[in-house]
Amino acid sequence: MDEDGLPIVGSGIDLTKVPAIQQKRTVAFLNQFVVHTVQFLNRFSTVCEEKLSALSLRIQQIETTLNILDAKNNIHEEGLQKTEVVTENVRTVAKDPQYARYLKMVQVNLHAQVLIVILAVKLHKENTVRQLAQLSLCQGVPVMAIRNKMISEGLNPDLLETPDAPVPAWGDDGKAEDSSDSESSFSD
Repeated sequence: MDEDGLPIVGSGIDLTKVPAIQQKRTVAFLNQFVVHTVQFLNRFSTVCEEKLSALSLRIQQIETTLNILDAKNNIHEEGLQKTEVVTENVRTVAKDPQYARYLKMVQVNLHAQVLIVILAVKLHKENTVRQLAQLSLCQGVPVMAIRNKMISEGLNPDLLETPDAPVPAWGDDGKAEDSSDSESSFSD
């Protein structure tokens, strides 16, 4: 013991002569430890449960979106199968090289929009408005631009919605003018 009556901690101390800590203090320390540990575990489990719930909701939203898209694709495929049986020898808009490239542009545009919707749902949860604005710039070629280009090349843009329709013969699509009308405008 030092001059203040406190035990000196060291290797030369006889622990049998050091008085024990009071039982009330030991119980108070243990109770405090247990209370703080239980509070921490309760908060931790609550946070984990909230995060798992949010993740589950996000997964359900993505599954719903994918189911909707899958249903649309299945309807499209069933329509393709039915029309293939009926019109095996007829050249369709989808098989025509002039229309095929425009249909491909529309499909790429559709896939880009689907990805944007899925990413927008994810980013909306994270409140990143700037990233949502950047996503809207990555939508591909606008459909109106595709339609205008088709009109300028003398193709019927309405056939983009019916890729299984037969390719119209020259002048059947209603977009090309009758040759007699154009010749008569040049006559004197």
